[in-house]
Amino acid sequence: MRKAVIQLETLSCPSCMQKIENAVKGVNGVHQGSLKVLFNASKVKVDFDSETIAINDIEKAIEDVGYPVIKSKVKLD
Repeated sequence: MRKAVIQLETLSCPSCMQKIENAVKGVNGVHQGSLKVLFNASKVKVDFDSETIAINDIEKAIEDVGYPVIKSKVKLD
């Protein structure tokens, strides 16, 4: 299991959080209970199974719903 912190462009509305959350939860290999979208910090924190998916898959899911990813940091759990 790996932990990721994904920095997004500034989030402008609380409904953004829900869209991002739903997009990331839809990615196979994401640990559902670990997902946190931090509105004020414009960050997503999530644990994922690196054998099932890559950080790029999570970034793409976020970008596909219209939220550009600035950078991601991944570390082992």
